[in-house]
Amino acid sequence: MALEKFLKERITDAEVLVKELRKTFEYVSVLGSYTRTKQIISSTRMSAADDIDNECGFVIRLFDGTHYSEYSTDEIRGLSPEKVIASVKLPEMKQPFVKAPVLEEEEMVKSFVREDAHPMSDEEIMEQLKAIRTYCEQKDERIINAQAMYRKRSVSKIFVSGKKVLDQHYEWVNAMLMLSAREGDVIQQHYTVEGEADSRKALDELDQRKDAEADLVLRLLKATPVEPGVYDVITDPTISGLICHEAFGHGVEQDMVVKHRAKSANYVNKQVGSTLLNMHDGAGAVLSAASYFFDDDGVLAQDTHIIEDGILKRGISDALSALELGQKPSGNGRRESYQRKSYSRMTNTFFSPGKDKVEDMFRSIKHGYYLCNTNNGMEDPKNWQIQCTAEYGLEIKDGELTGKIIAPVVISGSVLDLLNSISMVSDEYKIIGSGGCGKGHKEWVFVSDGGPFMKARAKLG
Repeated sequence: MALEKFLKERITDAEVLVKELRKTFEYVSVLGSYTRTKQIISSTRMSAADDIDNECGFVIRLFDGTHYSEYSTDEIRGLSPEKVIASVKLPEMKQPFVKAPVLEEEEMVKSFVREDAHPMSDEEIMEQLKAIRTYCEQKDERIINAQAMYRKRSVSKIFVSGKKVLDQHYEWVNAMLMLSAREGDVIQQHYTVEGEADSRKALDELDQRKDAEADLVLRLLKATPVEPGVYDVITDPTISGLICHEAFGHGVEQDMVVKHRAKSANYVNKQVGSTLLNMHDGAGAVLSAASYFFDDDGVLAQDTHIIEDGILKRGISDALSALELGQKPSGNGRRESYQRKSYSRMTNTFFSPGKDKVEDMFRSIKHGYYLCNTNNGMEDPKNWQIQCTAEYGLEIKDGELTGKIIAPVVISGSVLDLLNSISMVSDEYKIIGSGGCGKGHKEWVFVSDGGPFMKARAKLG
């Protein structure tokens, strides 16, 4: 169903509620969200269930001429304006609020739809997942566990204000393979993910990779720790994406600038990385896991060019942080759910491709490592220190892979040092649409990241 029937039937209710509340408030908007996530897992037993990501509810944003308030509810039909007003009314304050400006919007009435290009029945999905899992388990007795998973997220939203009536429906599919192998006392785990707006394509791509991924988990049994030091490295698109996400993703979220928690505020129009470096973020930049048509503030999806030829140009913002900073919102206002606040959040965050050939990048390295498969990362946006973990690395000597494998591998150090060390950027790139990102330790949203292969100088440990 393109737009969930429940939400479609509430558009008129939202319009009436906005009209009534605008008799009291200068600005009123209603965001309605309906999310369903189907998850099918093939492991020692088959299971299919809805996911905890599911939600259905509304949030009403109000501006009384001085400050913004919000009211969330699971139903707006029959909701009296008086109840909303009573709930958001604040007690008299000895010190008055600093007066905030009102949100300005363009008039707009639009509907958007992006559905699964090739939907499949549960039975078809289960059959293909089982075949992938069984193949891996039977490939080698050292593979002690295999799990194949399918996850489809369907999102419907409406946004109604005094000037806008918007609705959207979009879907995204992830197919994942998780493997465990054991040899003696050594146990290793490995995973891979495919993300597509197409169920059949996502599962077919996972199926095509199953043999290589099974071989890789077996190779990881021979992995040794890296000798700590500074090396020439080549990052695969997943690690390039992780660096992009951690190095400048959180650091350019403009609500962090409002709170004086981001060092990036002092570097706008300054060199922050190699001249080969270009970075984008936006729900409208590429088609991936965080590609929506409008954000939770009712701002249309965009493509924000954050770093241009190594120079930091701009950040990403929600509507209220942009209002505070006198900027145009970038369409990055996102909520974990209708019960949570809208923050400036990343969407699809990536480095753009360059002009170098991957084979030339390898040939340029005397001794170093090829770092692969993103694991996790952290960044301090106030002090610009970074930590990124690759699942494994492959040794390079005299431009050739030696066969030696190291795992795990941690990249750490200064964001500026790392980005300025980038000396080659490949002409091919990939966006990986499978991640989740928190704001600090909470406020989880779906994101993607990626980029080209990059050559850099990095501290490994």
